[in-house]
Amino acid sequence: MTEQNHPVDRELVEAAAHVARTRCRGDHHTMAAAGRAPDGRIVTAVNAYHFTGGPCAELVLIGTAATQGFYDLDTIVAVGDRGRGVVPPCGRCRQVLLDYFPGVEVIVGEGDGIRAVPVAELLPASYVWADHQLDTE
Repeated sequence: MTEQNHPVDRELVEAAAHVARTRCRGDHHTMAAAGRAPDGRIVTAVNAYHFTGGPCAELVLIGTAATQGFYDLDTIVAVGDRGRGVVPPCGRCRQVLLDYFPGVEVIVGEGDGIRAVPVAELLPASYVWADHQLDTE
C-alpha cells in the first residue's frame, strides 16, 4: 500500500466539528460527518446510535446527501463529540464509502497529523461490490 497524502480540507473538518459541538447531545448522537460535493457545497449529518446498532454519521451523510441531490462526494470526514477530533471510519463505513464513492478522499489522523487519503488506501486488498456483480445482459 502506497499512502499518498492530499491537502486537508480544513473547512470540511470545521463543519463537522461545528455539528459535533452543536448537534451531538447525549448518547444518541455522538459523531458528526461532513462531506464535500464536487460543486463545493458541504453536507453534514450525525449518527443515530441505538443499542441494536444504528447508522454511523458517514452512512447518514450518504442518505442526507442524496436527499439534497448530491450523488457524489469528493471528501468526507467524521468528528467525535466532546472534543474527540477526527475519527476514522469503521470497517463497514469504509466498505460502503468505497462502493458508493470509489474516488472519495477520507480525512483521518489526529491533531496536527490529520491527512486526506483515498478510501481505497483504508481498505488494502479490498472487495469492490460492483466488480462482483453478474452481468445480466
